[in-house]
Amino acid sequence: MLFRNLQGISRVILAALLIAIIAVVDWRVEVNIAFGFLYIFPILLLGTVMSRWQILLTVLLCTFLADFFDPFPFTFGVALPTDILVFAALAGTGLFSYEVTRSRRQETQNLQKVEKEVAARREAEEQLEFLIESSPAAILTMSADYLILRANSAAHRLLSVPAGALVGRSIRRYIPDLEYVPFIGKAAHNFRTEMQCRGERENGEGFLANVFFSTYNTTAGSRLAAFVVDISEELREREELSLDQLMTGSRILVGAVSHEVRNVCGAISIIHENLARNGRLKENQDFEALGSLVETLNKIASLELKQSASYSKIESIDLLETLDDLRIVLDLDCQEADISVHWDIPGHIPRVLADKHRLLQVLLNLVKNSERALESADVKRLDISVSVGDDTVSIRVADTGPGIGSVEKLFQPFQRGAESTGLGLFLSRAFVRSFRGDLRHGPEASGCAFVVDLAIAVSSSKRLESFAENESNAASIGR
Repeated sequence: MLFRNLQGISRVILAALLIAIIAVVDWRVEVNIAFGFLYIFPILLLGTVMSRWQILLTVLLCTFLADFFDPFPFTFGVALPTDILVFAALAGTGLFSYEVTRSRRQETQNLQKVEKEVAARREAEEQLEFLIESSPAAILTMSADYLILRANSAAHRLLSVPAGALVGRSIRRYIPDLEYVPFIGKAAHNFRTEMQCRGERENGEGFLANVFFSTYNTTAGSRLAAFVVDISEELREREELSLDQLMTGSRILVGAVSHEVRNVCGAISIIHENLARNGRLKENQDFEALGSLVETLNKIASLELKQSASYSKIESIDLLETLDDLRIVLDLDCQEADISVHWDIPGHIPRVLADKHRLLQVLLNLVKNSERALESADVKRLDISVSVGDDTVSIRVADTGPGIGSVEKLFQPFQRGAESTGLGLFLSRAFVRSFRGDLRHGPEASGCAFVVDLAIAVSSSKRLESFAENESNAASIGR
């Protein structure tokens, strides 16, 4: 207590002064009293700052001073046991002080470490608490009997339950499929996976959910943690997009069929006019009815073709993002088919005019065609490259397949003798041309290559002029 506030060097200096004072007193005071026992105090002080060997050296010095200034006559038989006793007492005192100080220091360090760990744990818990409460996704923890132990604010909003009212309720009421998740004890291992299922809000409204869940064990029993995301809007958008794609493809297909019907109707109309000019079938009602049917069919075909000539809405898109999506879809399929894919994509590509989803469908169609062509090829390689021109960006998809024998009618549907209808390339070219691009067959020494040309995005005013001109051309084609 007396020396607690002194620093290490100060304690050494103070202990040296005490030793010197005790030695002087023992030397100068002429009484038959040995003052050597007073060395205990400086040794106690030095035990708090010195190491073991330093303490022993100091004890040896104090033992020598106590023996040297001893007022009693020196006799070897008495002095030696006395010196041993003094040395042992001082050494024991110094080492005891050293161990007490070391233990106290270790306890202080351990206490500081525990305090830091507690502070760090408290900070981590606060951050985790903030993360959970501020998360836009619903986070719930449940016990082994599927009762909700904790739920964040997003979970209450998702399930349309007042704040704090979910605790103690069964998750079966809201997400019944979680009831089939086995806990520890019911299964051989923990579960960490996801599933897509249907849920129900408090008001009875249903929704589609992606549930990421895991089971774990605690001292209080098995637990289930679930991360729930409402994907109802994504489902609606996906279905609307699929419907839009279906309608667009159907209009293009109807336009192609209508064009062929118009050609046939035109030929029949010419023959009908020639027969009518001869006059032989002038009074024949069946012949006149045939003419009316051909005329009506021609009008219907013209109407459908006019409706199918409408162009989809296009916008400026980042082509790199579309190619990244293509890579994600393509990599796994090509690995399973043992096809090596080589990408040659510049680091910077200007924005292009296109519809992102339809462009991705076009590229996937070209890649699927290449995968089918490479099934029997000796070398299975697919090259996807991008080149930037003055006004266009070209995407080239090439493979090492057997190639195409005739390219004159490559993009025409319903070809005679073809293995399929040929609608894939026909619709792909129609999609690309709908946003003022083009799909063409590229020259290739071996294999097959297709090139998608896309217009580089221009300023808003020029884009509006191009759109207006495009709509005008579409209208003239419909007429």
